[in-house]
Amino acid sequence: MSNMQRKMGTFALTMTGIGSIIGSGWLFGAWKAAQIAGPAAIFSWVIGMVVILTIALSYAELGAMFPQAGGMVKYPQYSHGSFIGFLAAWANWISIASTITVEAIASVQYMSTWPWKWARWTHELVDNGILTSKGLAVASLLLFVYFFVNYWTVNLFAKANSFITIVKLIIPGLTAGALFFAGFHSGNFSSEHGVAPYGWASVLTAVATSGIVFAFNGFQSPVNMAGEAKSPNKSIPIAVIGSIFIAGIVYIILQIVFIGAVSPSSIADGWNHLNFNSPFADLAIALGINWLTIVLYADAFVSPSGTGATYTATTSRMLYGMQQNGYLPKIFGTLHPLYNVPRPAMWLNLAACFLFLFLFRGWGVLAEVISVATLISYIMGPVALITLRKTASHFYRPFYLKGASVIAPCGFVFASLTLYWARWPLTGEVIFIMAIGLPVYFYYQAKNKWVGFKKEFLTGAWMLIYLACMIFISYIGSEKFGGKNILPFGWDMLVIACVSLAFYYWGIKSGKSNRYMKEAEQINQENFKSK
Repeated sequence: MSNMQRKMGTFALTMTGIGSIIGSGWLFGAWKAAQIAGPAAIFSWVIGMVVILTIALSYAELGAMFPQAGGMVKYPQYSHGSFIGFLAAWANWISIASTITVEAIASVQYMSTWPWKWARWTHELVDNGILTSKGLAVASLLLFVYFFVNYWTVNLFAKANSFITIVKLIIPGLTAGALFFAGFHSGNFSSEHGVAPYGWASVLTAVATSGIVFAFNGFQSPVNMAGEAKSPNKSIPIAVIGSIFIAGIVYIILQIVFIGAVSPSSIADGWNHLNFNSPFADLAIALGINWLTIVLYADAFVSPSGTGATYTATTSRMLYGMQQNGYLPKIFGTLHPLYNVPRPAMWLNLAACFLFLFLFRGWGVLAEVISVATLISYIMGPVALITLRKTASHFYRPFYLKGASVIAPCGFVFASLTLYWARWPLTGEVIFIMAIGLPVYFYYQAKNKWVGFKKEFLTGAWMLIYLACMIFISYIGSEKFGGKNILPFGWDMLVIACVSLAFYYWGIKSGKSNRYMKEAEQINQENFKSK
């Protein structure tokens, strides 16, 4: 049982979720989605919210069932053993740790368009959407700020994050209202280019690559902070589901307002030619809303920084959980005796953030990579939920997801489809990045003298074959999604749905009671002794 302090209530956990979701996604997501899909980008946000909600519901039951730090890296291990647990944990950690970096990049990119004379030096921070050496220096400073906000205590983090999140909800509301009344062009929704100028396939691609999946990724922060929740049985489901709905409504409103606020002359050559360095701030300047411009430039620090600080907290708990699973040295599983935070894990995450910063210097490129890595990590949630209902039916479940037999397979299929929509070759490239972590797993298996390796490798073999199949289908799939068009549009998604369902049921059948089940039962019992 963790010694982490349970000080976070339902409100603080919900604010953690909302604070993670409303980060740089709202500053750039509406522009990027409109650029890819035109006015139909509104549907992209709705589809994205439905996809994430079906996946998140599985994690809501699991998070309430096992309220522990870094929970999302634990569930696949309880259901399928160490091999598949490591794959899911590695993908999840890559996606979350890199998000801290992308939030710092977002702040610097908005900063690079400051219009004031005294701030001309900021124009040298970004060149064609890529951070310069000066931009890297400023982004590095922000990473240290996120780090030290969480360095001393989770209580300080909770208080700071709740305040920042409230600000992050107010400013998007002010932005939507101001842009709507200052210059809303309803004709943009029915211009000569049409509602979906690049076809409905572009609407689906926008879900995967414009930052929509990336934005909603924040729902897992309350799950990973479950070890510090006062009443996890009540707080976690409310925080997870509530944060998705609230943030989803905010994003849809912002997308509608953004499309209407763009000058018709700016889209004369098509939505794909729409180019902004600081999307909402550029619109405010064009419409002469000076006060909003100042507010947006300030929020370009507040929103991403709030998310960056949140993820700095949650990723350290994820590494803490990975160490408890036996994937990392013991030092990363130690808590500070006074502040009860995993400081060694925080230092490792900081190093990873700097690696991502220097490898990927632009918001758009890194957001795409994060989105695909996120989808790979999500795939195990629905499978783990149904598997544990079979292998751990006697465990107490404070939140029991009704209709899970339908919701769970839908979540798996939706995640698979969204992974495919990300387009070839991005799907293959990110899956290859996931494979880089395997030597770490094999090292610790060798160190443990390969105890239980064969059994747990075979239990997780379906996941490796699934990822290989996804690469193959993406390669031969529709040209609308970057493939060779051997599998035409329409049929490709039918094949993905059928194949993913087959792997979903294979995954459930593969799950068996394993050596980690005793730990899972102990955590479940210790948290719910009176039940």
